[in-house]
Amino acid sequence: MKAAERSIVLVGLMGAGKTAIGKRLAAQLGLPFYDADHEIERAAGMTIAEIFRTHDEAYFRAGEKRVIQRLLANGRIVLAPGGGAFMDPETRQTIRERAISVWLRCPLPILLQRVQGRTHRPLLNTGNPAETLAGLSAARSPIYAQADIIVDGSEDPPHVTTTNVINALQDYQAPRRVEVVLSQSSYGVLIAPNLLKRAGALLAPVLPQPRCVIITDNTVAGLHLATLQNSLTETGIAHSVLTVPPGESSKTLQTWQNLVEALLEQRVDRYTTVIALGGGVIGDLAGFTAAATLRGLPFVQIPTTVLSQVDSSVGGKTGVNAARGKNLVGAFHQPLMVIADTASLSTLPPRERRNGYAEIVKSALIGDAPFYEWCETHAVAMLNGDDVLLAEAIAQAVRFKASVVAGDERETKPSGGRALLNLGHTFAHALEAETGYGSALLHGEAVATGLVLATHLSAQLGFCPQEDVGRVAAHIEQTGLPHRIAALPAERLLAHMKQDKKMRGGKLTFVLTKGIGQAFTFNEVPEDAVRATLLANGAV
Repeated sequence: MKAAERSIVLVGLMGAGKTAIGKRLAAQLGLPFYDADHEIERAAGMTIAEIFRTHDEAYFRAGEKRVIQRLLANGRIVLAPGGGAFMDPETRQTIRERAISVWLRCPLPILLQRVQGRTHRPLLNTGNPAETLAGLSAARSPIYAQADIIVDGSEDPPHVTTTNVINALQDYQAPRRVEVVLSQSSYGVLIAPNLLKRAGALLAPVLPQPRCVIITDNTVAGLHLATLQNSLTETGIAHSVLTVPPGESSKTLQTWQNLVEALLEQRVDRYTTVIALGGGVIGDLAGFTAAATLRGLPFVQIPTTVLSQVDSSVGGKTGVNAARGKNLVGAFHQPLMVIADTASLSTLPPRERRNGYAEIVKSALIGDAPFYEWCETHAVAMLNGDDVLLAEAIAQAVRFKASVVAGDERETKPSGGRALLNLGHTFAHALEAETGYGSALLHGEAVATGLVLATHLSAQLGFCPQEDVGRVAAHIEQTGLPHRIAALPAERLLAHMKQDKKMRGGKLTFVLTKGIGQAFTFNEVPEDAVRATLLANGAV
């Protein structure tokens, strides 16, 4: 359901102004307004206070749940439920599915001033109202913080707060959600700007318990950690942090062992979630740490680079590098959720944006010719700062990868399936191994060159049109990515390829193409053909 088609539900403590603001909001938007308490009284034939006296709070809450479900099932409305309604998990889920929720957050002194002397509030009729409100606020605020929008109230008149709500609704952008459907489970990949600020609200419904450990690197921590921590604190999710140095040098068995020991020292249990905050190195490393600790901890990916948002965060591959090659030690461990905050990409230097683009265009070359044409048209603008185009490209690439992963979760198909995602990677991993897995050649840069090499090899073997080679190379060059090998030894590159985990029966296996968007796997590639491709594209 699109945001414009959803109802609007105002949540908050008694005295927050839900009814007063809700009526004004409904009038300005041309929607019906309903006060859930009034509808409950009408259905029960007695006041809220009488329901509490005659029955109990549990009886009232059950009726409240039914009324809210009924009201939200019949077209777009503005709804003001009672202060306790949003505390019920089923009601929250109903609201998530059918409405945009707005928390009218208001300081306690103002709330107390507004509710003093209101005898129709059963929860205020016993004890000290100030203490009661403070207790309710402490218990409910972490749940209210799961609302889609938070608008702070004040002593301003209702029409001012109403205007603030309307402005917030106009600015609200519901995240794109791509579902990864697996044999035993599924999870969502959420894509939108500023999701880090909402991470606690997004995660609260899916975490097994409100406790997590964030694994990040020192660079990302300085940029994004505080925002994530604030969102977790706001929703009552306890958390701690483990940091590692940035870069591929941290993706080692020793670092992985250190993280496992650190988690055990914190006495994590099987319901403690590991959150990976960072790029592909952190996602792979934290995911493998989660997979191994206590034989598997829940895991969440919050990727902060283009490359990790479109590739490594989706699909459950985790691992570390070994002396003999990249990603040779690891496990499949699917996340509970992937939160791709596109606003976090604004901190990336241009080289890192290009680095991620290689995986975007790779998905188009594998199986989506129209998307490849879209990339040829929009890539330069996207890489020069058009965030709308970048978000669209990320969503397209994630959607493609999700469809592939769904059909081959653990890469068990000998041909096709998930293996196709390795287009360009046999070459790329060899290039990375020879240059030392460092800043000399980033992963996406190696993949970009690998895509040109795979297309060249495909044409050399007669599988794809010769003109595809120039077309792919020209596009890669246009985006500022490397399209040729930087004078590396061909024989050493071949030796690295023979250590690749995609070797079968001692034979080199490649993903090749029969044309743009028509990839396939092939394990009968002559070594001389690979050597010729390397030499024709800059190797020595």
